[in-house]
Amino acid sequence: MQVIIADDDEMIRTMLEDALTGAGYDVTAVADGLQAMEALRESSCRMIITDWEMPNVSGIELCRRVRELDLPGYVYLILLTGKNSVLERVEGLMAGADDFVAKPCDPGELLARVSSGRRVLSLETRDVTIFAMAKLAESRDPETGAHLERVRGYSRVLAQHLAGVERFRDEITPEFARLIYLTSPLHDIGKVGIPDVVLLKPGRLSDREFEIMKYHTTLGAQTLDAALRQFPGVKFLQMGREIAASHHERLDGSGYPDKLAGDQIPLCARIVALADVYDALTSKRVYKAAFAHDVARSMIVNDSGTHFDPAIVEAFIQTEDRFSSIRTKLADLALAA
Repeated sequence: MQVIIADDDEMIRTMLEDALTGAGYDVTAVADGLQAMEALRESSCRMIITDWEMPNVSGIELCRRVRELDLPGYVYLILLTGKNSVLERVEGLMAGADDFVAKPCDPGELLARVSSGRRVLSLETRDVTIFAMAKLAESRDPETGAHLERVRGYSRVLAQHLAGVERFRDEITPEFARLIYLTSPLHDIGKVGIPDVVLLKPGRLSDREFEIMKYHTTLGAQTLDAALRQFPGVKFLQMGREIAASHHERLDGSGYPDKLAGDQIPLCARIVALADVYDALTSKRVYKAAFAHDVARSMIVNDSGTHFDPAIVEAFIQTEDRFSSIRTKLADLALAA
């Protein structure tokens, strides 16, 4: 496993490198956060150990920058620090750090923390399984292309931006942002139970057909409820269930299946609702052409306060360049597939 070490103290860098190399790790050692970012871009590294205080780009800023990247896999971040107050640790966690090692660093503790991080990263096989489940449901509709990939990208962008908004600061943690990226592809998992004559109809649905289609939210919730009964308290199942059940609810209470309103709708579902609609508007379907970004933007803004949470619409406006980037990147991937 490859590990990047970032520390401006050459003696500490050497000590960390010797400890990790001796334990069988492939180590890249750099002097600051800027060099760590360059090393990350040039590799498939999954773990960074960084000093908190460094020139150019500090460890705390490095954590923030890594979490803003659209990476193919999760990167585990360990902060080396003499900062041991609760407020400072909270600052590190909010920036995206996963763990801390106190300075002066004990090699045995460092290796134990790295081993713990490897166990966390191994859980990504579960993430792959979840995404495969979602893709299985999506595979019944040949038009959806890279829909799931785009929706989870949009959802993570919104969650990361909202983490800096006072109203959501306590609820949207780095774990929340990671979980919404993981579980948002499950939003349409209930479509596996929708008859082909409805799901694959090449045109607009009749009122009766639309009622059948709407049932995918309930089916998705029931599917994940069954998993929760076997594994109660598992966070990714809980969030996935909330998203599957409520991503078609509307802020004014006119959505489905339960006509929830306002904050009755789970925050994760309110975020995915906007991401899902944006992707639907900007994607081609048998019954419609793809709308340009500006048209989709206008439609979403017009539905602020009725369909969508205004705070999430504002987050969308503030991050629309990242939306456009994801749309372009994943549209190209879909066309190349």
